[in-house]
Amino acid sequence: MKLLRCPPEQEIFPLVHDLDVILSEGESYTVEFKENPDKSLPSEVCAFANASGGRIFIGVADDGRVIGTDTGNVARSRIQDTINQIEPNLKVDIEVRDSIIVITVPEGTRKPYSCAKGFYLRSGPNSQKLERDTIIEFFQNEGRIRYDEIVREDLPVSEQFDESAYRRYIRRAKISEVLDRAAILRNLNCAASVNGTQCFTNAGALFFRKNDGDVLFRHAGIVCALYKGTDKAYILDAKELNGDIVSNVDDALIFLKKHLRVRYKIESLQRENILELPEDALREAVVNAVCHRDYFEKGARVMVEVYDDRVDIVSPGGTCKGITPENFGTISITRNSIIASMLYRIGYIEQMGTGIIRMREAAKEAHVAVPTFELSGFFKVTFIRNDSSSLEASDEESTVKRRSSDMQAVFKRLPALKRWASDGQSLGKRLTSDGQAIETEEKKQAIAAYLQEHQRATAAEVASLLGLSNARVRSLLQKMAAEGVIEKIGNNRYTYYVLK
Repeated sequence: MKLLRCPPEQEIFPLVHDLDVILSEGESYTVEFKENPDKSLPSEVCAFANASGGRIFIGVADDGRVIGTDTGNVARSRIQDTINQIEPNLKVDIEVRDSIIVITVPEGTRKPYSCAKGFYLRSGPNSQKLERDTIIEFFQNEGRIRYDEIVREDLPVSEQFDESAYRRYIRRAKISEVLDRAAILRNLNCAASVNGTQCFTNAGALFFRKNDGDVLFRHAGIVCALYKGTDKAYILDAKELNGDIVSNVDDALIFLKKHLRVRYKIESLQRENILELPEDALREAVVNAVCHRDYFEKGARVMVEVYDDRVDIVSPGGTCKGITPENFGTISITRNSIIASMLYRIGYIEQMGTGIIRMREAAKEAHVAVPTFELSGFFKVTFIRNDSSSLEASDEESTVKRRSSDMQAVFKRLPALKRWASDGQSLGKRLTSDGQAIETEEKKQAIAAYLQEHQRATAAEVASLLGLSNARVRSLLQKMAAEGVIEKIGNNRYTYYVLK
């Protein structure tokens, strides 16, 4: 028996010691029989290299019968030359046993491998040629194609460049503008030169391209929704965020803060507003969603969903390849490295790979339930909301009294209302020398100032605090909403108002 072997460190499969057993078991995911080294040999080698490796037995019929093949030096050299055509270069182990040549193919470390016929992948006992969409998916899974690195020849920087988003980012990242804009974008990996024209990468477009209402990057936005109850049957409020990544994150946090309860902690003369769920953890979850989502998936967007009992933050694509339930939260694999780097520069990511730990620690510090995670086709973070009845009883009992006192303080800060505050009169009964119009504006100022202090208020609360009828207050609130000063959230008895 003649034997040609690769060095020990290249051995992935042990050498054949019991050929009869292998032949009797037939072809499989890791075993292929060939009567002779025909033109399909390179594709079979590619298929094994792109999968988990395997063996090709030349000189064996499909049914496992040994028919033999030429094992001479010329034949073996011809086989090696054929395999050398595979790109990138792949080292295999060629073993000769009696009249059979056994080619042991390791799992490739530089996937994907291709031959003159294209890309192949082992599937069961067969080798299949990869079509375009399958190749793209394969490249993604192997990390060979990263969405944020792709240069977009169809998106010249000179067109649709968002100067305000760029300036805001440069300021937050504290990047000196010693270099010109083109150089800064290039150094940030947000643009590259194509035939003399500077074009966005996908990352650059997500951060610095104007949203002109097209659908090119609509999938990259965030959908925020407030539901009545614990399912999606009734939507009370919804918002689509289609700006740059930084603005989307900021606006998603504003939406959450608008719809989550706030309790108050008063120490001496200072009052601290405490969100029912820790803001740091919520921000981390939103940033994680936009940073690590699969942007190749254009049929889904990041979702920020507020229910009566929980908050769900969902991103398409699941976890990156290599992350399992066992090592989740302990290792860092970045799907979109440029986006991650950009967010790190402005402090939205503190350290690579610490997001999950930070979410858990923030929840523990706030004495709320630690968030749960789902790692399926979508990545979901769930925060359990506190029952409103669990808020301190003293807060509930003193709510109206405290808000009334706060309203007095608000009035004293408004020059137009100082006289009213000192007189102690009801705003609804006081008339100014300039007539009803000025009085109406004063009421609007009071409502706006109160919302600025408390984030939200119902019509009944405003009516009680201002001493006005419900009908009068509803009329004022409708005018302010029409003027774009405030925004109405919800319907019927679930309605409340916030500053727009």
